[in-house]
Amino acid sequence: MIIVAGATGNLGERIIKALLKKDAIVKAIVRKNTNVEKIRHLKQMGVTIEVIDMNSVEELSKSMLGASCVVSVLSGLREVMIDVQKTILDAAVKAHVPRFIPSDYSLDFTPFNYNENRNLDWRREFHEYLDKQPIKATSIFNGAFADMLTGQMPLILFKQKRVLYWGKKNHPMCFTTMDDTANYTAHVALDDHAPRYLRIAGDLKTAEELKLVIEELSGEPYNYLRPGGLNLLSIIIKIAQMLESGKTKLYPAWQGMQYMRNMSDDRAIIKKLDNDRYPLIKWTSAREVLNAHKM
Repeated sequence: MIIVAGATGNLGERIIKALLKKDAIVKAIVRKNTNVEKIRHLKQMGVTIEVIDMNSVEELSKSMLGASCVVSVLSGLREVMIDVQKTILDAAVKAHVPRFIPSDYSLDFTPFNYNENRNLDWRREFHEYLDKQPIKATSIFNGAFADMLTGQMPLILFKQKRVLYWGKKNHPMCFTTMDDTANYTAHVALDDHAPRYLRIAGDLKTAEELKLVIEELSGEPYNYLRPGGLNLLSIIIKIAQMLESGKTKLYPAWQGMQYMRNMSDDRAIIKKLDNDRYPLIKWTSAREVLNAHKM
């Protein structure tokens, strides 16, 4: 039995679908104020639902009895990523659940320092607590979601026919679709021998390579747009933070800039990928994502 926290979110639902395809028994723990339609949808998929007080270790631990792994797919500000996730972890330990997958699903932030990326700082802080607990944990680092290449991430500017980059245009960046990330996570949840860290990338692409791909798919020429190096981007981030605190927003404009800066940093380069750990996974390329996008 696999417990999923954050089941009503986009990635959470995809992970559940992947688990069910592997014949896993899935139980979703949801807040008491969760949308009724979302709960009904999960039930129709074949998921057992536990409506619980997410601040109660006692309630959570009872719902986790007999589980083999807790998969956290939480998304939110500090009170969610630290406080709620700690409560869920404490409950898993109390229920003697052997394994825990924290809500990372990001680039590998372990080489970076505090104060370089607010949202990743919360994940790092949670890791410090997690690694002191008597439970086996596995973090999954997938770079950026390749799905965002179609517009949410300002790398390919379709209207302007530009490929934007900061720093070096030959810097490789990791992209993994949400479906591939979910499929991999489902494999990890069922893998009792999974290590502490797993690093994946559905595709590795530089700005140069993205330009070639989008030109081939669109049949139109694209130019580069390089506003500057990483030092300039850092200055812009500080200015953006002064103009907008973003304390109540999960993704203020400067948060996206911080992630772009991290992705463009040499420390983000993964020396060894763990894609081959589960050979049955067919990875989706950036080209396939862009080809499916109506340009």
